[in-house]
Amino acid sequence: MSPDRFQPRRKFSWPLAFTLIVLIAAGLVTIIFLRLESWPGRTAKQSANEIERLGRDVRDAFVEVAHLQPRILINNRVYLEKTTATAELAILSRQIEVDHELLHTWVGSTKRIKLHGSFTAKAGFDLQQDVTVDLRPDEIAVRLPHASILGVEQKQTEVLAFENGLWNRISAADLENELAALPELARQKAAESGILAEAETALQKQLEERVHAERPVHIVFQDATPKL
Repeated sequence: MSPDRFQPRRKFSWPLAFTLIVLIAAGLVTIIFLRLESWPGRTAKQSANEIERLGRDVRDAFVEVAHLQPRILINNRVYLEKTTATAELAILSRQIEVDHELLHTWVGSTKRIKLHGSFTAKAGFDLQQDVTVDLRPDEIAVRLPHASILGVEQKQTEVLAFENGLWNRISAADLENELAALPELARQKAAESGILAEAETALQKQLEERVHAERPVHIVFQDATPKL
């Protein structure tokens, strides 16, 4: 007869198994509870870190595009103050041609001056004005002054007509006044050419290309504060 037949058969212990199941379940519940309890804090910390990273990305984009660190707000609190290394940001330039004519008659005698000027007009932004970035949950709101004509550089001036009357002669003041009128005419013509809207569109495109964020970049252009 085999000796194995006389060995006692091991019985399955249901109380022990139940105790182990209860302990495992209690451990899982404890882990889940701790994770859920700490979830808001961890989420808030991750969100804060993400927003701060986004703030640094926006700052770096402005520094690259405009050599400017804008004033950055996070949850209506100042995260970074504005600093700038340059007063203006030129975005576009355009060649402008203008003509100006003086025609004056006195006692039947007429004098005439006609000038033609070639200028390069530059459009961009006055960075001394308010430049603020507001990091919002659904967008990045950027406040900037509207684009303006930063300057017109005279390239060439031609005298197309210089005609004296018999007794109505052209004076030095006449010529000086006509020459002085050309830059302002060039500035006005440049502003009417559509270059300002093009500069604003170009800046928005540059910022969108450099700010890598899921939320959209919304630029609000506002009228500049008059300088006293």
